[in-house]
Amino acid sequence: MNYLKRKKVISWAFYDWANSAFATTVMAGFFPLFFKSYWATDLSSIESTAAIGTVNSIAGLVIMILAPILGAYSDLGKLKKKFLAFFALIGVLSTGYLYFIPQGDWFLAAGLYTLAVIGFSGGNIFYDSLIVSVSREDQRNKVSSLGYSLGYLGGGLLFLINVLMYLNPTWFGLSSEVEAILWSFLSVAIWWAIFSLPLFKNVEEKGNEDSSINIFRTIIKAFSAVVQTVKEIKNHKRIALFLLAYWFYMDGIDTIVRMAIAYGSDIGLDASSMIKALIMTQFIGFPATLVFGMYADKLGFKKILTIGVCIYILVCFYATYMTTAFEFYVIAGTVGLVQGGVQAISRSFFSNLIPKGKEAQFFGFYNLVGKSAVIVGPALVSWIALISGNPRYGILSLLLLFIPGLILLWMVPNKELAQ
Repeated sequence: MNYLKRKKVISWAFYDWANSAFATTVMAGFFPLFFKSYWATDLSSIESTAAIGTVNSIAGLVIMILAPILGAYSDLGKLKKKFLAFFALIGVLSTGYLYFIPQGDWFLAAGLYTLAVIGFSGGNIFYDSLIVSVSREDQRNKVSSLGYSLGYLGGGLLFLINVLMYLNPTWFGLSSEVEAILWSFLSVAIWWAIFSLPLFKNVEEKGNEDSSINIFRTIIKAFSAVVQTVKEIKNHKRIALFLLAYWFYMDGIDTIVRMAIAYGSDIGLDASSMIKALIMTQFIGFPATLVFGMYADKLGFKKILTIGVCIYILVCFYATYMTTAFEFYVIAGTVGLVQGGVQAISRSFFSNLIPKGKEAQFFGFYNLVGKSAVIVGPALVSWIALISGNPRYGILSLLLLFIPGLILLWMVPNKELAQ
């Protein structure tokens, strides 16, 4: 790989470094903790968890509606980077504004968090589709794994700084843990903005030059492309089955990321211990994701993904009986071994299935499937816990996602079926 190509690959992967700070510090770490203890103090523990699950599901619903349309629209011209910039800006501004929300205003905090998740997830539609602009088909396992591994490293580094701020606020000239967490939200917004710049500067997207056609005609063409994509997916049995499997198991994975701290808090685990465990997840995830990518080439996509999903099934059972911080550490370390690998291999697997020239359109559906799955998972966990009064039943309900996902994954043919 020559210098210019390597520069484009690294610049592309650095967007994962940039926006993973949101996934770690905000989505997985401090927002659930701070929402329950600072903004939603007038709600019970299980009620605040239900609120967190609901806003995650609402964000997933919005992305489900937007993803295929935006993906198809961006394929009509060189618009992927512009859409990525738009959604990244939504995420950056919404995350930064969390710093200014006063105590007790849980509704505003939930609303801004929803916008930030939409920015994060919406931007990933176009970030994912740009992988075809920086890599050949035979390189995508490694390039995809590089993105996820840099995401773990970058998100983990900032999260480590944020956790040090939280545990030792006076080291940073801060007066309290509350002030430290508020500053952490602001630091994520700055980090996200700065480290997104290499992609916008160095990555040249593939596509048609003419993107200045009539806006209404373009929208009509975009909707037509969505309909055409549905028809094409029906004709590609491997894509259809894989997307269905992906819908199930990624729902479970994303739900664990977003709801782990809320669940741990509900069963009485210490906040500082859980935050430290999440740091461990990030730094285990960095090398583990690269190793996953290497073994995918040797074992094949289905086998390596099966290993990952089976580990998540075991995690669900283990978490149901968890009572101590040490057990949370065990779960966090185990998740770190497989989380990034499953995500990276799924993305590279899908990129090898889709028709050429339809990358953003099909990745729109890929993100539609992944992000719409989040409609079900967080709501399932939080509302089962609320109705039953026992959060352990909520986490066990994720088996309804992982087991069907595993079965459907093994139904994906090794070769495209005859039409």
